[in-house]
Amino acid sequence: MEVKIINLSNNELPAYQTSHAAGMDISAFLEEPIFLKVGQRILVPTGLFIEIPVGFEIQIRPRSGLAFKYGITVLNSPGTVDADYRGEIKVLLINQGERDFEIKNGERIAQMILSKHEIIDWQPAQDLSKTNRGSGGYGSTGK
Repeated sequence: MEVKIINLSNNELPAYQTSHAAGMDISAFLEEPIFLKVGQRILVPTGLFIEIPVGFEIQIRPRSGLAFKYGITVLNSPGTVDADYRGEIKVLLINQGERDFEIKNGERIAQMILSKHEIIDWQPAQDLSKTNRGSGGYGSTGK
């Protein structure tokens, strides 16, 4: 699928790291490094502007290696970028690790997935179909 993108950064375009990857790594676009302190959250620019096709969204997700090794994750994961948004893609990172973390220009900070979605046409009703689970919520299916 072809998708229009403007890259104002000096980084490569988002790219799949393996032939079967679902997400593309995206990089920080910074004039100077940022030190993300433990417990701190920060909005990191990417320099990317994308024309997302109608009926799709971009999901911004953590990179597993950053999360596992350093405790760096995307705070509103997955973050949704809607098809009508034309501003810069920014990534909301939080440091849940044990020490401050340096983010440099060009560092791969998150993954981006283009995902198809449906538009809901609500059908007001008086009742819903019955299931074995019914209204059982949190923990209702076991440990």
